[in-house]
Amino acid sequence: QVQLVESGGGLVQAGGSLRLSCAASGRSIFSIKTMGWYRQAPGKQRELVAAITTGGNPNYADSVKGRFALSRDNANNAVYLQMNSLKPEDTAVYSCYAAILFIATLPAMNDYWGQGTQVTVSS
Repeated sequence: QVQLVESGGGLVQAGGSLRLSCAASGRSIFSIKTMGWYRQAPGKQRELVAAITTGGNPNYADSVKGRFALSRDNANNAVYLQMNSLKPEDTAVYSCYAAILFIATLPAMNDYWGQGTQVTVSS
């Protein structure tokens, strides 16, 4: 069983900062190919915020480029999203995502999601 445990959401004023953390845990994880964050605002579709694939550079949604920074700790199966200069339109539920490889089912990749953490930016 794999769990993605998220933390760091909350309420912040426009222009402020928050840092989201996500750590994956579970037995038989061979490796994690991709980790990142998606978000979903009320009445809108879920969208990619930022993601990073092993050995690659982070990809960002155009709306967050220059304001958000994604980093990854491979040793601890963790990913962090530093969000600066937050805007009211960043308000959403942010969910961690991981594409995981298990020893027993190589080379198939398995998608996992965290429970979601609310980020609210007030104007």
